[in-house]
Amino acid sequence: MPISDRIGPHLPALRRYARALTGTQPSGDAYVAATLETILIDPSVMPEGEDDKARLFGLLSRIISSLPVSVSRGAGAISPGAEAPFDLSGVPPLGRQALLLATVEGFTVEKTADILDAETSSIRTLLDAAFAEIAAQAETGIMIIEDEPLIALDLAHMVNGMGHRVTGIARTQAEAEMLWSDSRPGLVLADVRLADGSSGIDAVNSILARTDIPVIFITAYPERLLTGERPEPAFLVSKPFNPEQVKVLINQALLFTPQARAAA
Repeated sequence: MPISDRIGPHLPALRRYARALTGTQPSGDAYVAATLETILIDPSVMPEGEDDKARLFGLLSRIISSLPVSVSRGAGAISPGAEAPFDLSGVPPLGRQALLLATVEGFTVEKTADILDAETSSIRTLLDAAFAEIAAQAETGIMIIEDEPLIALDLAHMVNGMGHRVTGIARTQAEAEMLWSDSRPGLVLADVRLADGSSGIDAVNSILARTDIPVIFITAYPERLLTGERPEPAFLVSKPFNPEQVKVLINQALLFTPQARAAA
């Protein structure tokens, strides 16, 4: 397959990432152009049989590293041309790259480390620091709907460790609806099957009928949510879950959901 056909589908995401990282369209597009010129001069930098998207982002990251971006207040905005939802100027350049790769582009922590040619442990540390910066600017209440005590405690510990606060833990649909009414959280973590046989889906639908907040489903039954018959969730994690994935999704919700930021 021609290289142009392999990289073409990934160019919009590459441009989005470069613009978000530099904070301006001209700078971002200049880095993308340099990346494409490198491929044109030496096609071997894009060997066949590999993850073309990750390879392309890795090449762009190496070019950015060789020509460092000057950071100014507001640089690193998620939506170029729009007001930055958070000031990420205090996050080091490699941390901003890791944040954008994980939250905007959806790469795993391991793949992000490969793209940035860094140790996975270093990327985890950078992401934790970036997440803490976001939490400091947008600390919010997070409600947990989960009937398994150990899982609920693990989630609560993770949420608190990110700098957010747990508004409460509900084990049934009735408890969830009452807890939401009393605490008005900015985000919900929800299981599907609850203690008394009630449904986390019904609990969430009842809450969403009265407000519009982001919900992350964490469930051993993803097939109950991916039916195509109802609006499917934007954020879904299968059990057993990876805590890092949940952290990324929480920050995606905070970065991209105005209601979550407004509730903070």
